Amino acid sequence: MTQGKIERYHRSMKNGVKLEHYYYRWELEQAIGQWVQHYNHHRYHESLNNVTPTDVFFGRDQQILSRRDQIKQTTLARRRIENLKTGVV
Repeated sequence: MTQGKIERYHRSMKNGVKLEHYYYRWELEQAIGQWVQHYNHHRYHESLNNVTPTDVFFGRDQQILSRRDQIKQTTLARRRIENLKTGVV
């Protein structure tokens, strides 16, 4: 299972980085560094309940998931009220 995850990581990196042509080694190294930064700090991971690896590492994931659940419950309650006003069930 771990091998599959690392293969997926490499395939994702390859698909993102190979979109450009790099004429110097430092350009490729910089592009890989930017991709890793994006992957760890900005990209949501489905296997981590749609939070970033950085959020999990620093223990912010439960707080984020809790806040999302609160927003979801509030939204559903508002929709119920709106639907009752308009007669939609």
